[in-house]
Amino acid sequence: MFDPFDRRRFVTRSLQAGVIAALGDFSFLRGLPAPAADNDKATRHLVPLRPEIEPLVRLIEDTPRSQLMERIVAEVRKGTSYEELLSAVFLAGVRGIQPRPVGFKFHAVLVINSAHLASLRAPDKERWLPLFWAIDNFKNSQKANSEQGNWRMEPAEESKLPPPHRAKQRFIEAMDDWDEEGADRAITMLARTASAEQVYELFWRYGCRDFRDIGHKAIYAANSWRTLQAIGWRHAEPVVRSLAYAMLDRGGNDNPAEHDYDADRPFRENQKRLADIGPLWKQRRRLAPEAALDLLETLRSASPSDGSAKVVELLQKGIHPTSIWDGLFLMAGELIMRQPGIIGIHCVTSTNALHFAYQTSACDETRRLLMLQTAAFLPMFRQAMMGRGKLADVRIDRVEKAELTGDPRQALEEIFATVSKDRMLAARKTLALMDGNSERFPPLVTAAERLIFSKGHDSHDYKFSSAALEDYYHVSAPWRARYAASSMFNLKGTGDRDNNLIERTRAALAKT
Repeated sequence: MFDPFDRRRFVTRSLQAGVIAALGDFSFLRGLPAPAADNDKATRHLVPLRPEIEPLVRLIEDTPRSQLMERIVAEVRKGTSYEELLSAVFLAGVRGIQPRPVGFKFHAVLVINSAHLASLRAPDKERWLPLFWAIDNFKNSQKANSEQGNWRMEPAEESKLPPPHRAKQRFIEAMDDWDEEGADRAITMLARTASAEQVYELFWRYGCRDFRDIGHKAIYAANSWRTLQAIGWRHAEPVVRSLAYAMLDRGGNDNPAEHDYDADRPFRENQKRLADIGPLWKQRRRLAPEAALDLLETLRSASPSDGSAKVVELLQKGIHPTSIWDGLFLMAGELIMRQPGIIGIHCVTSTNALHFAYQTSACDETRRLLMLQTAAFLPMFRQAMMGRGKLADVRIDRVEKAELTGDPRQALEEIFATVSKDRMLAARKTLALMDGNSERFPPLVTAAERLIFSKGHDSHDYKFSSAALEDYYHVSAPWRARYAASSMFNLKGTGDRDNNLIERTRAALAKT
């Protein structure tokens, strides 16, 4: 469809010309240093943070939203680094926003890693924009938190913490019993005495335990780990306290340890299934594109139990986990195509988080459990979507290519203009652009994220784009173009309305 082209020339041209590049005139950022270069109120009963970051956190907490951007820009001009600002906004949310329900206002915390990923992929000084957006977004959540009871994380009760050698077992017992106080005390001690890997090995398992909060528990586990990798484990204690508290959200239910709720049933069933499959690498396993389609077809109508059982069947046949994850990713992408919206978005972001936990865990049993739970969650997502309305008759493996005109740069312009008018047509055009040519994906990412910077209004714009654009490379080559096509159902187009972040940042720079 296209003549061969030079990738470097294409990237350069796509960033220097066209509607997408023109809408992001970020030259006003030249007054800031590159991110890579590296008034106190009365004492409050709050969990203390490390002294080097506390003043910046309090500045974010205490400055009115109308003045905050100007104050932050002034701090950056004085030498505050990107890493310090990332740490401060994350920790401000952790200690100042209640992680229940795990979503809604708590997206001020959940979105930080997504904004950071977008920042890492952005050109030089544009890296500040996602972080500035996240700081502004925190003030919205802070206001909501204040209106809903003004929860704040208090200092740990030192006299009640378990001894270090008992902390792990106490934590497991408390989490299994849904005991909030016991879990908080145990995880506080673990944060002080155990390694990051030891602590999060526990969270990978509990993050996939139940379907309450539509996958946000797994998302918080993955995103908090990734953010701590960027800012340092020395900041971990309040983070893991918040995470444990979030994972014990019952969603209004009585103690789940004493009941058999739908949200908990797959985990109990899948723990029993583990013995049926044994270690993942006990036998030789083969990549099988047809197995991905087989799983996809099953998940279109399966119950949560049947979805997990299908994964067991494939593993017993010697199918490689990569082919199983292909089927899971394809199902997540298909669901957002069938019903764009909040549930479809979380099909993608939850699968991203569960797969990240699978990649990161060092425990073979936990990795098997994560696959089985993902295969149960996707039918639960499908059922939740059916409760909100009809699902379109779309099959991701049967979407047909649409005609494209011009060279690849013009094709990108055409695709993102079409996103604002007809998402299915944009998906079909993306399939035509990407089919068999992964080198065209990086310019698509650049275009998509510049549009998020200019037109993103909601935490889900960042969360979804970071997850979907990352998982393109987690899907096997035969399915990548189709997965990329599904992302058009929640990316921004050139015809979408602008946010005011650019103008507010420009104004703040002009005043400092």
